[in-house]
Amino acid sequence: MSFSWSSTLRITILLLLLAAVIVACFTLPIEKMMKDFLLWVDHDLGPWGPLVLAVAYIPLTVLAVPASVLTLGGGYLFGLPVGFVADSIGATVGAGAAFLLGRTIGRSFVVSRLKDYPQFRSVAIAIRRSGFKIVLLLRLVPLLPFNMLNYLLSVTPVSIGEYMLASWLGMMPITLALVYVGTTLKDLSDVTHGWGEFSKTRWAFIILGLVISGKLDCFHT
Repeated sequence: MSFSWSSTLRITILLLLLAAVIVACFTLPIEKMMKDFLLWVDHDLGPWGPLVLAVAYIPLTVLAVPASVLTLGGGYLFGLPVGFVADSIGATVGAGAAFLLGRTIGRSFVVSRLKDYPQFRSVAIAIRRSGFKIVLLLRLVPLLPFNMLNYLLSVTPVSIGEYMLASWLGMMPITLALVYVGTTLKDLSDVTHGWGEFSKTRWAFIILGLVISGKLDCFHT
């Protein structure tokens, strides 16, 4: 086993970031923070609210945390037309951010997770022939977890342009459905209820996976 200064520094930075995330997820009132965020978007941002809501998709999607609370919130706060546009753009930009992260500095982590999705091998082969069509079908028919799919697709030959367009079109039906559900909710608490506990559990698994992946990457460098 050989170590390099660059790999050691990378792992050190990763562990520090993970420590910060652990403290945040298990000590902060996440559900209340999400509710306060949506209230802030609604009461204080005026016409900028939909844009800020869309941008908020980026950190959640990159962390592979379901952003359904934002999609429901878009419908609740802005109604169907505006909420759908904001959520659709946000989901696409967030998916693009995760894709670029997976294609660059997160590539080793994504490759290490491929063994957990053996069915993805045939998908990767099909993407070589028709990237846009396969990505579109994967978005329309969720055969794989949505957030992990962002990263799995990043190690395939599909171009960023085809990926973004196919993802935008393919995510429209589920986005529209969730935004509509959001318009029927009577209180903002219905949007965020239960999200905090789920997110803590989800982040715990993500953190564990990143730590293991980072250590393996360090050993093999």
